Amino acid sequence: MPPNGLRLYDYAASGNCYKVRLLLAQLEQPYERVPIDIFAGATLADEYALINQFRSTPVLEIEAGRYLLESNAILFFLASGTPFLPSDAIEQAEVVRWLIYEQTDLIPSIAGLRFRLLTGRFTAEHHDAVKRRKNGEDALDKVEAHLSSRAFLVAERYTIADIAVYGYLHVAADAGYDLDRWPSLREWLRTVAAQPRHVNDLLPYPANARPGAGRSIYEE
Repeated sequence: MPPNGLRLYDYAASGNCYKVRLLLAQLEQPYERVPIDIFAGATLADEYALINQFRSTPVLEIEAGRYLLESNAILFFLASGTPFLPSDAIEQAEVVRWLIYEQTDLIPSIAGLRFRLLTGRFTAEHHDAVKRRKNGEDALDKVEAHLSSRAFLVAERYTIADIAVYGYLHVAADAGYDLDRWPSLREWLRTVAAQPRHVNDLLPYPANARPGAGRSIYEE
């Protein structure tokens, strides 16, 4: 474990894990990365339940035996006291608003749809895919309207609100979204990608992520 005690239990194809890796890179924080193969049953193991009873990724071990769950909670923890999280209470609340919106509106309609399309769980014409895409278009319309008059989501600077929302929006085309429809959003994606120490190490889903090819919380 590095001197700061950080260990990240991580799945390379997960946007939620990618968000944490992106912030750690931009903070220049060393950490030990522990690969978790979700579809090889790694999160179903009894040993993993001792780390995270919800059997999700990522998990950040912040000191020996002390674990922090949920990607956006991890972002908030890591960003505290840094320029990535405003100190003003109202601006912090605005950041939290976007962290919630990303999980409740963007994840199901974009990340969830992308996962199901890329792993063969849905076709583009599946009724649930059509419904999710319509919900996603409505959600992206709201993001577009917000970004039409500003460069960043909160406080006119780059924060973990941008990191959280960027985590899956930068691959929204994989879920069938034509980003030409949202020009302010496209410009914001370019702005985020141009930030210092930006990394894009989100990997494709491996073959064992397809239905019936592995063991995971998605099949159990």
